[in-house]
Amino acid sequence: MDNIACLFFHCLRVLTIYIPNVMAQSIKSSGNTVCLDRQGNAIYQVHANEEIIMIQKNLTTNQGNSANHKSKIMQKWVPQEIFLLFLFVAVLPFQGYAAPPPSNPTYPINPDVKTTRQQTVRPVSIAGAKVLTISQVSQYEPNGYSWWNMGAGVDAGPLLPDGSAVGAHHEVESLLTFFSMSDVHITDKESPAQALYAGVTGTFGETNTSAYSPIILSTTQVLDAAIQTINALHSKNPFDFGIALGDAVNNNQYNELRWYIDVIDGKPITPSSGAHRGANYIDYQKPYQAAGLDKSIPWYQTIGNHDQFWCGTLLYNDYARSILVGNKVINMGVDSTGFPTFARVGAYNYSYTGVIDGETKYGNVIDAGPKSSMPQPIIAADPKRYALSTNQSTSLNWMKQFFTTTSLPKGHGFTQTNLDNDFASYTFEPKPNIKVIVLDDTCKANPYASSKSSYARGCLDRRRHDWLISQLDQGQASGKLMIIAAHVPVGPQLNVPNAPIPRGPGGRLGGPPNTTVIPLFLSANNGPAYPYNVVTDAMLLAELHHYPNLLLWISGHRHLNTVTPQPAPAGKGPEYGFWEVETASLRDSPQQFRTFEIVRNNNNTVSMFITNVDPAVQGTGFPAEKSRGYAIGAKRIAAGILGLGLVDTTSHAYNAELIKVLPTLN
Repeated sequence: MDNIACLFFHCLRVLTIYIPNVMAQSIKSSGNTVCLDRQGNAIYQVHANEEIIMIQKNLTTNQGNSANHKSKIMQKWVPQEIFLLFLFVAVLPFQGYAAPPPSNPTYPINPDVKTTRQQTVRPVSIAGAKVLTISQVSQYEPNGYSWWNMGAGVDAGPLLPDGSAVGAHHEVESLLTFFSMSDVHITDKESPAQALYAGVTGTFGETNTSAYSPIILSTTQVLDAAIQTINALHSKNPFDFGIALGDAVNNNQYNELRWYIDVIDGKPITPSSGAHRGANYIDYQKPYQAAGLDKSIPWYQTIGNHDQFWCGTLLYNDYARSILVGNKVINMGVDSTGFPTFARVGAYNYSYTGVIDGETKYGNVIDAGPKSSMPQPIIAADPKRYALSTNQSTSLNWMKQFFTTTSLPKGHGFTQTNLDNDFASYTFEPKPNIKVIVLDDTCKANPYASSKSSYARGCLDRRRHDWLISQLDQGQASGKLMIIAAHVPVGPQLNVPNAPIPRGPGGRLGGPPNTTVIPLFLSANNGPAYPYNVVTDAMLLAELHHYPNLLLWISGHRHLNTVTPQPAPAGKGPEYGFWEVETASLRDSPQQFRTFEIVRNNNNTVSMFITNVDPAVQGTGFPAEKSRGYAIGAKRIAAGILGLGLVDTTSHAYNAELIKVLPTLN
């Protein structure tokens, strides 16, 4: 209604005096609506009590905050009946009014946007290069670790789930286009409770990039570059919607989630916390203007494990929550299995986890080390770092944040019903005959964190499982084509087909083939881990094969672009097969998102064209451009010699035309 109100008052205004370049945009402030012209200058302020205030034309802004240059030029009371009449008349000429363009970003992308069907980012082989550890960031460039170039595009061609030959076919109808992004992992690098020390102590080939990688310096800027790239693609071939597949943030912190939503909304971003060290002169610390997603694209959100748990790994307790908002770096140990723990006593190898020094060019890790070797480090506290999870719920406060947004839809899929029931699954229909089932398949509080790394597993308790089956039943009965969007894949293959297979000792072939199926759902005693999870991967796949209208299961979580065929079981027709498509992380290499174009063919099949996209970073020294090199370097170090990290030149992108046979209509 805010934009409509602005249109009404504009129409009323132009009856008396011409004001050039007026547009129908509004912003909310303290319950009022402010109408802006094309340059972002405020023209009218509409109060909730229907009072109209004309605002000076030369009102200025500074990083989105209005300066206090206001003057009342006129006040006028408008009776409700006249208001509604003029409102109706005013709206008629503006039925097709275009959304305003995204904000002018501080870090514009390369305008020549291409997908990985046209060109791919490929690491340069550096065989024989000096061995580095992951925290030696200043040595990445001199030793070639961050080197990459553009290579040929990739396309696996048309494929059927059962591997059979693809017959002749052609498109007769476009059904849907959308984008997916996943595992953005917006990180508060100065938080006193990240897991940095566990990463920086790793060695070449034996390091945990989830705990630490120099990529964490610029997670918001990488997201901004991806959003701009999405906008550029949208201008050529409009998306019906976008969806994020979980792990929006790294550590369940309020400030991380606000950065995430605010980047997508196109707000000014201050990408530092606490004392904001280096914010005036260190590139990754400097405040900047995000572009924002084109307002004509609705986007939806899926929940991930990092969105709910400490570094995606542990259930928060009161001690850890107090550390987040305090001024002391957390002291953590490991239990008898070597798994991290918040326990204050009875654990082993206690150490301070460290923070990033924002005054250093390469983001040095400081305040990290064994408890026995140093006093507890003191840092600047920040109340915005608080954990969103509580002892009662890991998801409720996280969902609530998506209602504070300037992009659409409000809630980004979550509704008041989701909040009332603390239930992070929902459905939406982007087209009349297509249903998207957004499924929370993450684990909740359970006793298997240490023994099975359970919070990084998939789980469906009875409530979520039965809801999923009910939604599939309803979609099938109404003849809708269906897509399941979740964070954790179900029974996926190990990796993309052309990914290097790690060598064994002495250089011999060591790892399993990339087609190996990896179970991800939490199990116990050779079955589901009741009551926390009621299905194994195999059990869930068997149920999914009952629905011939199921096209896709899309997910993130593993930071890979793996595509897994799920062919129909023996004895069932090919229409009972479907495809599973993963989207890689914007945090780790290859830092890609994915687009989907679904079309109906003339032979009772559907083709799903899936395409990876590299954010179109540009500008030597731009944080997102640097992050690409850091991501490639970190991946080399994590893979090591046996993982072929120094010589792997593959893009790790996977594009294809995935074909799905539809049920035969009687």
